[in-house]
Amino acid sequence: MSLQQTIDKADALIEALPYLQAFRGKTFLIKMGGSAMEDPELVAKVMRDVVFLEVAGINPIVVHGGGKAISAAMQAAGLEAKFVGGFRVTTDEAIDIVSHVLSEELNPGLVRMLRDFGGKAVGIPGTEVFLGEKTKGVDASGNRVDIGRVGEVVACQLGQMAAALDNGIVPVISPLAAELATGRPLNINADLAAAALAKELRVAKLVYLSDVPGLMSDPSDPSTLIKSVNRQQADAMIADGTISGGMIPKIRSAVDALNAGVRKVHFIDGRLPHALLLEIFTDGGIGTEVVR
Repeated sequence: MSLQQTIDKADALIEALPYLQAFRGKTFLIKMGGSAMEDPELVAKVMRDVVFLEVAGINPIVVHGGGKAISAAMQAAGLEAKFVGGFRVTTDEAIDIVSHVLSEELNPGLVRMLRDFGGKAVGIPGTEVFLGEKTKGVDASGNRVDIGRVGEVVACQLGQMAAALDNGIVPVISPLAAELATGRPLNINADLAAAALAKELRVAKLVYLSDVPGLMSDPSDPSTLIKSVNRQQADAMIADGTISGGMIPKIRSAVDALNAGVRKVHFIDGRLPHALLLEIFTDGGIGTEVVR
């Protein structure tokens, strides 16, 4: 390594210094999903970044998805994956598969990675954090339809998570809720679960790690990445069609979180190595931030 390369590394640390000072002691909620959950090497790099946050005195919380793994497990069991309005149709048989994949396969795997990198972590089933009620799906014709054991979060139980944070331990939470009426598990959209928890905690940052660079004025052209929008601009972009499809519920959940007291929401590409650190600790960032 040349002397200049060594100096450049030191410059990067100095660039990060004001952010490290500003965020020490703050809570960040990181939602992992999409292709970022499929490549073990990428997942490992994200987990190492989370350990960096922990060591830097930030309190990270991880809420993870697992759609592709769930679909594969359902296919292996002879069940067809069906979606209505972006929500997975979840039968009584399917919810057992969803629960197993999320809480017994993916969640422990993320916890092990964090520990392997020297971090402290604990897996918490979403059913011990989220309370939910069943919700309906909306089909292509605008009709509300039954989609099975799919729910929305109506309350959060913070005891286990708060105890973990108080002891410097990273909570890793699966997107499942305990149904208020029965206590049985409900499948929760991970984006919405993360937003519900972020609102309850009023975190400093809610970060969505997915498989898109961020919000783009032309979804097919990464060069049209929009670096920053406020709530009013986001609403206008939904109205004029700039934001469409699957980004609409994500942006709406971001605006909802900001309205509830979350300080800032970020959308970043989890396929990019160290995307989390680049977005938080550099002046330029690499994704889209949604601000008040």
